[in-house]
Amino acid sequence: MSPDRSVPRRRLPLSLRRRPVSWEHQRPTWREARPAVIAQALKRSQALPAGNWYVIGASRDVPADRPLGRTVAGQEVVVWRDAENRLVAGPGICPHLGAPLRDSPVRCGTLVCHWHGLALDGTAFAGWGPLPVHDDGLLVWVRLDELGGEQPLDAPVVPTRPALADAVSAVYQGAGTCETEDVVANRLDPWHGAWFHPYSFVDLTVVHAPTDGDPGDGFAVDVSFKLAGRLVVPVRAVFTAPEPRTVVMHITEGEGAGSVVETHATPLGPDDKGRPRTAVIEAIVAASDRRGFAAARGIAPVLRPVMRAAAGRLWRDDLAYAERRWELRSTGRFPG
Repeated sequence: MSPDRSVPRRRLPLSLRRRPVSWEHQRPTWREARPAVIAQALKRSQALPAGNWYVIGASRDVPADRPLGRTVAGQEVVVWRDAENRLVAGPGICPHLGAPLRDSPVRCGTLVCHWHGLALDGTAFAGWGPLPVHDDGLLVWVRLDELGGEQPLDAPVVPTRPALADAVSAVYQGAGTCETEDVVANRLDPWHGAWFHPYSFVDLTVVHAPTDGDPGDGFAVDVSFKLAGRLVVPVRAVFTAPEPRTVVMHITEGEGAGSVVETHATPLGPDDKGRPRTAVIEAIVAASDRRGFAAARGIAPVLRPVMRAAAGRLWRDDLAYAERRWELRSTGRFPG
């Protein structure tokens, strides 16, 4: 990545596009978006260790008085907070008569089954046993060794982020009919951004793409985020895959340098037609060294729904992309 193509730091975060280009007249990217390059990046990501850790939700999804219940590849999991506010995780099926523990309340750090009152404090009891769980301050991870089948890691591979106390963060969650690799492959195709999401991105150029011979530091992209009319925010973003079910976008230059968007894919299990379902759990961590950013942190509760809505708009398109990819793969029609 040559220095002369870097994104300059501006006195103001916004830029005014001089000559807007209509969608149909922007530069085609299909020649650069070679299927082999995307496939190689996906293959490299799938070979990385995850240590059997799966993201199941946001830390905010686990309050003191009720659990978080999720299904991971058909396995019910429940997570709650004990009396010291530490996370506890285990199977989501009551060992007594099979009640869904996700619907049971938490009282003084103890999960009390709402069918017959069986109380679980997080220690092994009546065939129920705890699972390793990790709270990274933003997301909740559970380790499922039988499902993952890898050498376990003591902690998940958590991407490098700005300090949460100095940032504004939000977590979007959605689901689609596809496999986790389809979500990861979508994120490892940065060339589609300005074509498929013209309401959010313009002037996109991939300035570096990794290869088998030189994996480099990921896909580097110069792109402008659209705000309104001709107003845009130009940045450089780098996409990397730190583990098989995660892709991270780091803003490395331009406004908000250091900010990240983490996309985590978690298998849910088959739907009623036997098709795979995958959850997308995306964490947005926005940071800036501008003086006025402290004001943004002060209104974080107002900004979080806006951030989630923006991510949701993108993922309505990208899940359709991932679902289409799975459909073609599952029927032997995928051209890549």
